[in-house]
Amino acid sequence: MLTDEIRVVRWIGRLFALFSLLLLPWTAYLARSLPSQQVSTHYDAAWAGFDVLLALALAGTAYFALRRPGYLATAASATATLLVVDAWFDVLTTPGVQRIESVLLAALVELPLAAVCIWLSWHAQELEERRIVLSMRRRSRSASGPPSRRRPRPSA
Repeated sequence: MLTDEIRVVRWIGRLFALFSLLLLPWTAYLARSLPSQQVSTHYDAAWAGFDVLLALALAGTAYFALRRPGYLATAASATATLLVVDAWFDVLTTPGVQRIESVLLAALVELPLAAVCIWLSWHAQELEERRIVLSMRRRSRSASGPPSRRRPRPSA
């Protein structure tokens, strides 16, 4: 990474740390001020839309695993995040006895699949780093290969 890029990444890191700290009092405020029950309009569309997004993320992860492994780590990370969010909100927003189904679905499907996605993301990143190192080694070997056997041209 270039020095300028490192500075930008560090600056962004500090900015994100600040955002995470600013989110703490906001979260405390919301926890105290929001009602514990709420009837929402378009509740069905919100969940159906989220499930469409999750399906697209799963399909994208599959595609990148099969065809474009260079993008797999990012797709798998995004899919893992969506699966955890889906489990969280399913469990917390499902009423009464149906919550048991949501807990089972989260424990047996969504969270294990999220764990597989996290492993897949980590593994894909490791493989990509190894591929880059090997590629750099090959380039350095070819650049310092055997000297040319051409004879110098006679000067005119």
